[in-house]
Amino acid sequence: MTSTPLCLPASITAEQFLAEYWQKKPLLIKQGLPQLIGMFEPDDMLGLALEEEASARLLIQSATKTEGQAQWQLKKSPLTEADFDNLPEQWTALVQNLEQWSPELGQLWQAFDFIPQWQRDDIMVSYAPKGGSVGKHYDDYDVFLAQGYGHRRWQLGKFCDKSTEFVADEPIRLFDDMGEIIFDEILEAGDVLYVPPKLSHFGVAQDDCLTFSFGCRRPNLMQIIDNMADIATNDSDLFIPMLLPQALQASGELQADSIQAIKNQLLQMLQSDRGDDMIRQAVSEVVSKRQYDALVPEETLDTDELMQALAEGATLQADYNNRLIYSHTADGILLYANGQRIDGLDDVSTTVLIRLASGEHLTSQDIADIDPDELSEWLENGWVWINYPE
Repeated sequence: MTSTPLCLPASITAEQFLAEYWQKKPLLIKQGLPQLIGMFEPDDMLGLALEEEASARLLIQSATKTEGQAQWQLKKSPLTEADFDNLPEQWTALVQNLEQWSPELGQLWQAFDFIPQWQRDDIMVSYAPKGGSVGKHYDDYDVFLAQGYGHRRWQLGKFCDKSTEFVADEPIRLFDDMGEIIFDEILEAGDVLYVPPKLSHFGVAQDDCLTFSFGCRRPNLMQIIDNMADIATNDSDLFIPMLLPQALQASGELQADSIQAIKNQLLQMLQSDRGDDMIRQAVSEVVSKRQYDALVPEETLDTDELMQALAEGATLQADYNNRLIYSHTADGILLYANGQRIDGLDDVSTTVLIRLASGEHLTSQDIADIDPDELSEWLENGWVWINYPE
């Protein structure tokens, strides 16, 4: 069971949100994540932006756009202290994948358990002094914008599409016309704003502020097709030339009937049990892959230390910096972690990993039947982490 309340207004159920708001319209959730209040200060995130292994960006906005000079400048990590010297009034520092730096922050994903965890992207933080922003833009994914410190004014406008014209010669995708403004409010710490894909939005810091973006996205078709091609290379039957009906035709012509016959065989294969297995594997690998390289921990627990921690009241839970998912098939349950299928599990281990993937915190009694060395291997692989009692 999750220990964090769902990030929804008291008057809206998870079913209502998914039916009425998800990918349709925005929603302001006052004090949706009060846990964020006081969790971080600006200096924490600015210090993190300077870490060598951080995925960070510094976005600088000039007061005006001059001829031949972009109004925005973008510098990507690694960032140094010198990058923050002599900055203009308007600038923003962004850091991705905060789960790997703060497991406590990662646990707040539990507040969004009404969205399948395989759709989680990452948590990004945006720090800006008064007046700072990242311009008028839209995202191709769903995002929950959670205010963690200070205040930010958000304006929402029209839905965009592929015909939306962006400002030329800028390092980021920005546009000038948001259409009719449908939302204009200032969020304070603890407030959350849900923004569906392609809805234009514009946030401006009212003072020193931190905004945490909980992004949710699905794979694109190109990712699935590419992964299916990799999987197909291991199926020798797919290398056998196809048998096709042949009608009399000009020797230099590739007829539409021949193309249709090849397409029909391809669709027939995809709609077969073999095709189902290939698609399931391709999707499972893609959605369970990490977007960012894992940090190498400075120190790890050995098996004895792990068991001692659990005996003293620590709990085991899924590591929110990793991807642990499962799916039901005709042959049983398949588990994937970080882009790879987990094989060789017995029923007991499978059941425990399913509970962990579902967000449960397990005690020493819950995992008493698991070999301690196997638990230690899960920890080393990054599938799970230890939550120590306060």
